[in-house]
Amino acid sequence: MRKKKSYSFETKLKAIHMRMEGKLKRDIAAELGIVDKDQIKVWMCQYRKYGESALIDKRGRKQEAYTDQERYIKRLEMENAILKKWIQITKEEV
Repeated sequence: MRKKKSYSFETKLKAIHMRMEGKLKRDIAAELGIVDKDQIKVWMCQYRKYGESALIDKRGRKQEAYTDQERYIKRLEMENAILKKWIQITKEEV
């Protein structure tokens, strides 16, 4: 069984931004060291459907299991930023 390579949130987000700028998946994969260029398409779909929070690797982690306080704070700050962006978008639609 082949172990699936995991990528950081920052790498996934950078790949999405590059794709939105019109770069080709194969070029993005080569530049960022992504083994499977089709993974970028999966990330794009998740991003379009759920936003940035979909890019966070949630495997094997539970909220109460956070032992690294800095990582937990960073996650909360990111969630707050996403919620603020969502509020701004919904206000603009009204």
